[in-house]
Amino acid sequence: MAIREIRFDGDEILEKRCKEVIIVDDHVRTLLEDMMETLHTTPNGAALAANQVGILRRLVVIDFDGKCLKLVNPKIIGSSGSQECIEGCLSYPGRFGKTIRPQSVTIQALDENGEKIILTEEGEMAKCFCHEIEHLDGEIFLDKVIEFLK
Repeated sequence: MAIREIRFDGDEILEKRCKEVIIVDDHVRTLLEDMMETLHTTPNGAALAANQVGILRRLVVIDFDGKCLKLVNPKIIGSSGSQECIEGCLSYPGRFGKTIRPQSVTIQALDENGEKIILTEEGEMAKCFCHEIEHLDGEIFLDKVIEFLK
């Protein structure tokens, strides 16, 4: 396992769409472990998308609110409601803003063993799902901000 270098504002890889993972194998599991280790060594981190560490694959790790998730090819398959959120991002340190996100989000993904999973979450975790999946599409939260903070 290795700690990966987080990419910051201005790095073009943050604006690139990540490619779907075809086979969940030991290489993918190692990438997920590296991402989780990187997340755990980064202050104030709740989640990390692969392009944030220079990998153009559809991988996300989340360690937030008592849940530790390793997601392969996550996609939103349903959402409902609306909530105002405050967001920040490890790739844009010191930048915070208010966004409008769904109150509830359902995602479909593969786990680290290649098994299909469907998860429905609300509140902060729903925001987290949206934020990280947008990263995989080369989108950043700053484009969704309705009011910048500090």
